[in-house]
Amino acid sequence: MKYLDEFNDPQLARRLLDEIRATATRPWALMEVCGGQTHSIIRHGIDQLLPEEVELIHGPGCPVCVTPLECIDKALEIAARPDVIFCSFGDMLRVPGTDRDLFRVRGAGGDVRVVYSPLDALQLARRHPDKQVVFFAIGFETTAPANAMAVHQAKRLGLANFTLLVSHVRVPPAIEAIMTAPACRVQGFLAAGHVCSVMGMAEYPELAERHRVPIVVTGFEPLDILEGIRRTVGQLERGEHRVENAYARAVRADGNPAAIRMIEEVFEVTDRAWRGIGRIPGSGWRLSEAYRAFDAEHRFDVSDIRTEEPAECRAGEVLQGLIKPTDCAAFGTTCTPRTPLGATMVSSEGACAAYYLYRRMSEPALPREEMNPVG
Repeated sequence: MKYLDEFNDPQLARRLLDEIRATATRPWALMEVCGGQTHSIIRHGIDQLLPEEVELIHGPGCPVCVTPLECIDKALEIAARPDVIFCSFGDMLRVPGTDRDLFRVRGAGGDVRVVYSPLDALQLARRHPDKQVVFFAIGFETTAPANAMAVHQAKRLGLANFTLLVSHVRVPPAIEAIMTAPACRVQGFLAAGHVCSVMGMAEYPELAERHRVPIVVTGFEPLDILEGIRRTVGQLERGEHRVENAYARAVRADGNPAAIRMIEEVFEVTDRAWRGIGRIPGSGWRLSEAYRAFDAEHRFDVSDIRTEEPAECRAGEVLQGLIKPTDCAAFGTTCTPRTPLGATMVSSEGACAAYYLYRRMSEPALPREEMNPVG
């Protein structure tokens, strides 16, 4: 296949669905660990097209959603300072902190800017030497190379007015945390293709072997996801637990070695809190000692901010795959994109946002036999 529309072919989708139906003989619960995959699944109704034996569980695959509340509050505190230009990707501006969001900080006079790359923030630092320019560096392994490159360049250029507020998280420790949780029902994983395009697959075989779960690296288009499900169900039915690459057009076993070297130079592994989930050992990155001078948390002395999640928000349970968004009483009532209780409702990769956007207000939306794959 050469073109994107080929990965949306309804006839091929039906063929894959038929193979999945013919293969699945008992109940299986699979988790996708990528918010982009979640949105594709809900947009195309893939979860409702599958045979009743196969359940998809939405995992903590939205980096905005898992950014802890205390980190959001640190961002708000820094962004409100008069000497700061605070830079972020657009989907962070509506994420609620304890009592406000970045839009409200900007409305109150804070210099909050949407950028499309950390290198845009770096250029702002060069043009505004009288200001402290802070970039909100969040995300999984996918965004880490660009953020690492930005701070690497800042050090090379001697830019003393550029810092990162870092909240990077790593997927393999999250899978470990999910599999060791008492209420875990996950029997197989669809791994995030874009993460593996950077980091490769070296960390996954040990997880698959120890927890006896198949892990299939999967893309984002409907046929990518259905192929990932087909391979995962096939392994489960055969009693296998291997790592497979179903996204070979973008993922190599060793990932992107140059990107990995840049990450390892700039960052070091640390424990990280995940919003609504808690602290997961070794699940994040922070700036290494050689780059600690570019750490906004230390420069602006906000490390002691502590917060509590709103009791009404069940986003943590959604992120752990314990409930679907529609199981939350606040979903679509007190919690909407205009009045969000948590990041899962406003992030472009949040599960609650996907359910709301595609009007999945209850389950099931349609009888399976009435639905049209991919259409």
